[in-house]
Amino acid sequence: MSKEEVEKSKSAAELLEEEREIEEEEAATRISLERIYTVPLWKFIYKPYYKRAPKAIRILRQFITRHMKPEMLIIDPKVNEAIWKRGIAHPPRRIKVRVTKDNEGTVKVYLA
Repeated sequence: MSKEEVEKSKSAAELLEEEREIEEEEAATRISLERIYTVPLWKFIYKPYYKRAPKAIRILRQFITRHMKPEMLIIDPKVNEAIWKRGIAHPPRRIKVRVTKDNEGTVKVYLA
């Protein structure tokens, strides 16, 4: 084997080691907890019709914060669209969501 081939084989082995390290890091930040909740949003009904959908989003945030204790909360745009689907005055009374929490404390909310 020439020196170039040895260097190439070492670099390939090093690349494999780096890939394994990256996979281990990703595994460490993977989902540690996943739950499905039906979130009651009915409290928005006591607001004027032009404030109901924003109130429903705040109720969702409060519910997830109370149950999952997040470091950071990320709501999927599809959840937001589902709440706003019928307009500002008529959000749904309840919504079913899938909530995941990773090892870093980041909580993500998806439609169930």
